[in-house]
Amino acid sequence: MKRLLLCAAALIASPLSAETIAITGGRIAIGDGSQPIDNGTVLIRDGRIVAAGSGVAVPAGARRIDAAGKWVSPGLVAGFTRIGIVEVDGVSQTDDSEADGSPFSAAIDVAPAVNPKAGPIAVNRAEGVTRAVVAPAPGKSIFAGQGAIIDLGADADAVMRPRAFQFMEFGEAGALSSGGSRAAAHVAFRNALMEAQAMARGASDDGFERQLTRLDAQALVPIVNGTVPLLIHVERASDILRTLELAREFPKLKLVLVGASEGWTVAPQIAAAKVPVIASALADLPASFESLAATQSNIGRLKAAGVNVSIGMINDDEARQARLIKQYAGNLVGLTRVPGASGLDWGAALATITSKPAEAVGLGSEIGSLKPGLRADIVVWDGDPLELSSAPTLVMIDGVEQPLENRQTKLRDRFRQAPEGALPKAYEW
Repeated sequence: MKRLLLCAAALIASPLSAETIAITGGRIAIGDGSQPIDNGTVLIRDGRIVAAGSGVAVPAGARRIDAAGKWVSPGLVAGFTRIGIVEVDGVSQTDDSEADGSPFSAAIDVAPAVNPKAGPIAVNRAEGVTRAVVAPAPGKSIFAGQGAIIDLGADADAVMRPRAFQFMEFGEAGALSSGGSRAAAHVAFRNALMEAQAMARGASDDGFERQLTRLDAQALVPIVNGTVPLLIHVERASDILRTLELAREFPKLKLVLVGASEGWTVAPQIAAAKVPVIASALADLPASFESLAATQSNIGRLKAAGVNVSIGMINDDEARQARLIKQYAGNLVGLTRVPGASGLDWGAALATITSKPAEAVGLGSEIGSLKPGLRADIVVWDGDPLELSSAPTLVMIDGVEQPLENRQTKLRDRFRQAPEGALPKAYEW
């Protein structure tokens, strides 16, 4: 009886992914910027990557998945989204992205609001997106709050890392939140970080009027200490340069620029500052006065200058359509064939939606590629993952196979063929 109880306890303690799996015969894309490897193998053990490439030995007893004629890549990492915290834009009860009526700002943590059963999670998972950077939207302050990294698995535990970064607005939106001026936004930023520095030192009075609640100041302490990244939405070239100057004033900041439509015009300065960029890939026309120099060549030119650049979805239906990142990455490959344009080769383009966004938020050693030791987020595709006609045939998160069914596929299957007898109401006019 004692032995049976011990065995039962061991089974309960073991993860569901505690097995060895070999995905064999596929075209392997590591996701680190390298080119695909034909007839390769990905070996998984206990939810982690053991090896990926050619000549990988498959141990006896491993479960084999035949990927002959297919492509195998890391799960896609959506670099900036609001997936899981917005269901329907027009229904405020389903939108937890913004809290403009709250007295808090930087202290707001999106993790409790993430809904693993939100419709967009299943839809994007079926398109190969396995992880997402989820950010709050700003309310009455330049600081929107603390974002999370989530997985898109079909379970109730979506949040991989809560309070993974702080998100804030500069530029036009930051000016609006600070009384109507960019200059006021910079003053608010400096004052907030000084308050956080004082709190980190344990100082009760530094001789200046405090503007933050205690919880907001506490939430900014990891920012000024450099233990948590600060994602700043900024588009205009001059705003990017002023942001880099603030980083010199507060040298421990781990900055990440988001959007950066005019980033290509100051790419050497961004590269010299070693600041990652999560850029908008489809910003090819000016959407505002702060993005007059927008071009689809932005990402290619940033990469050529040495910037660690990835793709995000800010102000681009970011609550639902993260799946478009693979189309955007494919567009970057297509740009290499356009005279005068700057794109990326295939391996670098895939990296903008896998390893590069993971590195930007400090998780490059956990997700985003098929390197040994990383989490086994893997997608098997029926064709080139950067081609619109390709689709996943298998999605794994932490080595666990995920369902590809969602509300859209159910509706498709229901109405694809009319059944005998009375038709469903959707067929009535």
